[in-house]
Order: sequence, then C-alpha cells, then structure tokens
Amino acid sequence: MTDAFGTPETGPVGDDSPYESFAHLARTRRTSMFVEPDRDVAPELVQELCGLAQWAPNHKKTWPWRFAYFTGDGRRRLGETMVADMVDADFGDEGKRLKTRTKYLRTPGVLVVGCEPHPNEMLHHENREAVPAGIQNQLLGATAVGLASFWSTPALTRPPRVLDLCGFGREDRIVGIIYLGWADGRTVETPERPPMPITLVTA
Repeated sequence: MTDAFGTPETGPVGDDSPYESFAHLARTRRTSMFVEPDRDVAPELVQELCGLAQWAPNHKKTWPWRFAYFTGDGRRRLGETMVADMVDADFGDEGKRLKTRTKYLRTPGVLVVGCEPHPNEMLHHENREAVPAGIQNQLLGATAVGLASFWSTPALTRPPRVLDLCGFGREDRIVGIIYLGWADGRTVETPERPPMPITLVTA
C-alpha cells in the first residue's frame, strides 16, 4: 500500500530515518477502546501528553488549550454532570442520557480538551483550529507509549456544569473528550484511505 505520493507505507526495510519513524507512528495510530480496564493511566503521563499539544501550530501564541483529566469515580461524576447539562438544554432522549451517564467508565482515564475563546473573530477561529492540531500530537504520543485512545465529540460543546467541573471558563468550548487506556493487544482493522488528489501549480 502506498501513500498519496506513491511511497510504500511501510518504507524500506531497515529504514529508521526520522521521517520513516514518524510516518510509521502516524499510520499505526488507531481509534480504539481495546484497553486493560484495571490498569490506570498516571496523571503524570497525561500531563506529558498535554505538553505535546502545546507544540502544535498556534498563530499569535494565544495558547488556547484547556485540559481536565478524570479517573476513578471522577469519570462517573463527569457523566452525571453532562447529563444534568443535557436535561437543562433539553438535548437527547432518555436513552442517550442513560448512555452518557456511564459511558466515561469505558476506559481508565478520560481527558476533556477545551478551547479558550478570543475577542478577535479570526483568532477565535484559529484557536478552535489549533486545539485539534494539539490533540493529534497527544494521540500520536499516546500511541508511541502504548496507550489506546479514542477521540469523541461531546454531547454539548458548552455545557455550563461540565465547564465548571473541568475548571474551564464559562465561554470556553469543549473540542473533544479523549478516552485513554493501555492497549490490550487486540488489533483494530486498518481502514482503506482513498487516493488523495493534490493540485500542483508550477507556473
């Protein structure tokens, strides 16, 4: 299998160049909750992963990332708090709320990633774009150390109670909720990628 440039995805045998090492990491990252349920993910490690996020491109150096890490009973509290916000917003049926109440228990750790707003409209949008770039850094770092990860979309992006629980500002937005756990060895199917058309302009 080749990438968009026709380069073999595995690279030449024995090629340990920085590019090939990175390309292998990027191509082997998977969205997965196949984890060891009773093995904790230390907050210190998650702190390291959050540090990687800040190396993503960030125009004007606004540092918009916000993080809150939930383990143990904190995961259940996160679910209950999200459901309270869903009820207040009249969002979701009873089945969706019931699922939300317990779904954060599926992995040993859950990282909520938020984004700070900006009064300048352009920087407000750029903040929102910088945060997913940072999340990708985190996911690659998680893969490198043997963690499985699953980036999910929250039921609500500005749930007041959850923002307060996370220690975020009232105007912050939740961009993603990342499930984390040590990979248990099960494999995830590799999805086929379609060809990537690239416009080349030389003159």
